Amino acid sequence: LSGLDPAQPYFQGTPIEVRLDKSDAEFVDVIHTDSAPTIPNLGFGIRPAIGHLDFYPNGGEEMPGCDKNPVSQIVDLDGIWEGTRDFVACNHLRSYKYYSDSIIYPDGFLGYVCPSYDLFKEGNCFPCPEEGCPAMGHYADRFKDKVKNEFTKLYLNTREAKDFPLWRYKVSVTLSGNSKVEGYVNVALYGTDGNTRQHQITKGTLKPDNTYTAYIDVEVNVGEVTKVKFLWNNNWINPTLPKLGAATITVEVGQNR
Repeated sequence: LSGLDPAQPYFQGTPIEVRLDKSDAEFVDVIHTDSAPTIPNLGFGIRPAIGHLDFYPNGGEEMPGCDKNPVSQIVDLDGIWEGTRDFVACNHLRSYKYYSDSIIYPDGFLGYVCPSYDLFKEGNCFPCPEEGCPAMGHYADRFKDKVKNEFTKLYLNTREAKDFPLWRYKVSVTLSGNSKVEGYVNVALYGTDGNTRQHQITKGTLKPDNTYTAYIDVEVNVGEVTKVKFLWNNNWINPTLPKLGAATITVEVGQNR
């Protein structure tokens, strides 16, 4: 059984006979996309973990792309009816959109087991364990024989519009150069299956010999990494023409460590 943002009002906190529960089937996976409290946030979806695997994309409360202004949402690419529904219940309806995208992307939407979304964002629950990460959506049941008895909360990020899946990487850059500068460092990944756009690794004071690490969610699974592109910029004209390079760049793939 797959729960697509099961309802919160009249169901949350009720006995298991009344609402969806892991005892309802051999394997129950749940996608939570609108789990903010109904009062005052108008969350339509149930908050607690109730299945064998409970996925909380983007933290499970506010979905990216749902904060667009009402006009752009109602005149949606998918038509006025779809756009109007999204305006009224965008977070809630994301659950079925993620699910339908997951059918097309068997290796997408990997959920990382983590105590909280904040810890996930900080990279505490990266990479996937030896046995891998379950995939949110259609292929979650591939993991059903590895499920433990307690509730399992999983976190991941998605894009703000179709296609929704993202793939997570840890990137560490050690700088080289002769003087510190203010600016930012971007990295793009190239691989056997495609390449990403530039993703920011750090911003602020850039010091040679320092290592800067970021967890990036990229829009394509690049396959085996073959090349990394490093760019830095200090945003303003510096008469001393500082030079900065990357001594080393380390990329760790969340999916297969």
